[in-house]
Amino acid sequence: MGSHFWDLIPVVLLGLLIFGPKRLPEMGASIGKTIKSFQHSMREVTAEPESQPALPAANASVVAPSLPAELTAPTAEALATDAQATEAVGAESAS
Repeated sequence: MGSHFWDLIPVVLLGLLIFGPKRLPEMGASIGKTIKSFQHSMREVTAEPESQPALPAANASVVAPSLPAELTAPTAEALATDAQATEAVGAESAS
């Protein structure tokens, strides 16, 4: 677990060959800015908010909209009627 300096030399040489000596410092600065921006964003996300935004007060006069009968949950009577209709259709097709 020694120094990783010797491992870094081939990577730098390969980068010089591919991108050239002029472009390599620009890319290094760009990568550094990206990492710094990412770290700053992560600190913002993980930091606790200084003050919680106030939730709007519950207003009792607000009424939820009603749904049409087709979209509401079926009643026990409707389920019984559907079951009887299904049995009647089944009995007719069995004959």
